[in-house]
Amino acid sequence: MSRTSLPDQPAEYWEARYRDAGRVWSGRPNELLVREAAGLAPGTALDLGCGEGGDAVWLAGRGWRVTGVDISATALERAARHAAEAGVGDRVSWERHELGVTFPEGSFDLVSAHYLQSPVALDLRRVLRRAADAVAAGGTLLIVLHAGWPSWQTQPPFDAEFPTLDGVLDDLGLAEGEWTVETRETVRRASAAPDGTAGHRDDHVWRLRRA
Repeated sequence: MSRTSLPDQPAEYWEARYRDAGRVWSGRPNELLVREAAGLAPGTALDLGCGEGGDAVWLAGRGWRVTGVDISATALERAARHAAEAGVGDRVSWERHELGVTFPEGSFDLVSAHYLQSPVALDLRRVLRRAADAVAAGGTLLIVLHAGWPSWQTQPPFDAEFPTLDGVLDDLGLAEGEWTVETRETVRRASAAPDGTAGHRDDHVWRLRRA
């Protein structure tokens, strides 16, 4: 299998990913968001890399006021339709950003960053540091990242460096005594291959509370 030829511009890659396909994601919230955020009191939330809006719509349905951010205009259009159809369009605002270059303003009670891993250029360390900076006092930073390729992926389509649990905490550069680590673990979940073959994938989860 030859490795995929990728464009130099992240916006070009992600816009084509959404524009040239039908719905990319299920529309349901990420399982680990539900697990980690279901018990939080609603406030303001920032959903980084919101895609077609599944997480943002779920949060809005639970009373959060959400800012959903993505690099793709097509993804944001689909997300806005999803929110409107779910009856929560007035609780979500949408912003287009190439994270690492531009970042939304303000502070939030929850900043959620799920699977901000990209085959094209992205300074993930910088993005996650800015995500931490955007958490309000008493707020929560929730990060979920793939820990490796799925079990059935014998020939990875591109080179990738996967994070470690300690590595991400070190990269965040958090001030001592300012944060409490509430979740720090690796979770294994089912992940089927495109042909239906059963498999699994490991994800790392970090939930941190700001003092």
